[in-house]
Order: sequence, then structure tokens, then C-alpha cells
Amino acid sequence: MSKVVRLGTRGSELALWQTRWVKERLKQNFPDVEFETVVIKTTGDRNLDSPLAQIGDKGLFTKELDISLLNGDIELAVHSMKDVPTEFHEDLTIAAVTERWNVSDVLISRSAKSIQDLPEGAVLATGSLRRKAQLLHYRPDLRIVDIRGNLNTRFRKFDEADWDGMILAAAGVERLGLGDRITQKIPTDVMLPAVGQGCFAVITRKENQEIIEMLVSIHQPEVAECVTAERALLRALEGGCQVPLGALATTDGFRLRLEGCVASLDGRKYFRDQVEFPVDEAQSAGEKLAGRLIKAGAGEVLEEIRKV
Repeated sequence: MSKVVRLGTRGSELALWQTRWVKERLKQNFPDVEFETVVIKTTGDRNLDSPLAQIGDKGLFTKELDISLLNGDIELAVHSMKDVPTEFHEDLTIAAVTERWNVSDVLISRSAKSIQDLPEGAVLATGSLRRKAQLLHYRPDLRIVDIRGNLNTRFRKFDEADWDGMILAAAGVERLGLGDRITQKIPTDVMLPAVGQGCFAVITRKENQEIIEMLVSIHQPEVAECVTAERALLRALEGGCQVPLGALATTDGFRLRLEGCVASLDGRKYFRDQVEFPVDEAQSAGEKLAGRLIKAGAGEVLEEIRKV
């Protein structure tokens, strides 16, 4: 086993937190190995002025780390699972899927206790088309403004603005110790999360068997099956993280239940369905649900969005 293992990560506070989490657990399991963090700036970190949907989304926060892996500059890369494209370089593999934290999105607000309680025409900030579409389906009167940047930047922008609220992922807010700012954990019947939300992916080279065997120690098979189903749904709908698709798979260890929704950007068209499969047929669950959503009309909505 190599005595020094380099972990690649983005430089945001949240990315560094998740890399520390992986590093600490690997250090516990392999005390004789030295683990070194390597910070790599990605396209998504460099371009903070444009909405994500305008600058393209596939590999936006992962491409530069993939290159570093392929070049041998790092041994593994730690990502938020929701940032990982459904297709990436054939020589790389997701070697570990971590435990999953709270999958919910949350409302941050100074005045309202919930999205339902927001005043007519309230202004909400989010950088996600998925959140925007589901919010407008639930509350068509809302005004949605775009927001980019890491979590601390978003909180600063929110505190300086006169917006009525802001939508973020619960897991990230809680990881950075800002849970007291959460106004409402939005129920999943109102807003389904992003594919893979709440857990991390650890990626390495397929040929690096030593690292793959090391990562088995932090891999969570049941979480991985859920994520496989969600990513299969996303792949079948040919979308990236900037398509208004929400998905959530859960399992009792035997059966896997997958819910998914697709909405038009204005929220007027909304398709939601669910399937249940044996847990070892996660891929089939995602593909089946995609077919049902397309048949219901979601395919036409996605086609319209891709033309924009």
C-alpha cells in the first residue's frame, strides 16, 4: 500500500468538510498511511457570475479533478454525489458511496415559518432549476431569483438582500454548523431532492486496486443501491443536475422504492410517479420510472427545456 494517499477536492468550506470526513475515517482504518488533501479549482468555482444552467453543468464541479486523477496527481477525489455526472471517463470509477445525511431541502427565512406561510409574491433565492420548478408548481405566485456561491457566500448575500427566503440543501447547512438558521425542512412531498443529495462519492482510477480495496471500508452498499436507482433515472432522462428533476430512493434492505418528478421551468407542467423493485434491481427501477414519466409527458417538457 502506498504510504501517501492524496485526496483531491474543491476548495469550498463544504467540500473541505466532506474531504476531512473521508480522510478521518480512512485514517482510522489505515493508521499507517499518510493522507494528504490537494485543493483543485474547478470550472464551477471560477465562474460564479452566471447561472449554472447557462454555463453547462456536466462535470462543472468534477472535470478538473477527473483530469488530476487520470494524470496521477491524486489517488482519489471526493465529491458531493449530486455533482457527479452520470457519465464520466471510462478509466474512472465510483469506488465508495458514503452514508447519507438528511436529503431534504430547507427554507431559510427571516419572516415565514414555511413555504406555505410566505406572503403572496414572495421572493425566494435558489441556484437550482429543480428547486425553482418544484417551488413554482407548489406556489405559482412566488418570484425566484438566482443565487450562486458557496454556502457562506449565499448566507451573506441573503443577509444583505431583502429576499423573503432562500432554499439550500439541509445536509450542507448542518455540516457547517448553521442548522440554527433553518426555518423549515421542506417535506419531500413538496420538493424531491437532487439525485444523490446528502451523500459523497469517492472516485478513483479503475486500475488502482489498492485504493479501491481501501475504500471498501467506508462504502455503504444500501446507500449505493439507492443512488444507483436515482442516477439510472437521471441517465435515462438524459439530464444533468440542471434539469428540473427530483428523485429519492429508499430501501428497507429488501425492497427499493424510487420516487421521481419532472417539472417545466414555470412549474405548470408537473409529472411525478414512483416504482418499487427488489433492492438488487436498482438500475431497472430507475429505467422503469423514467419510462413511466416520459410516457406521462415528461419527455416533452425536457425537450422544451433543452431547446432554451
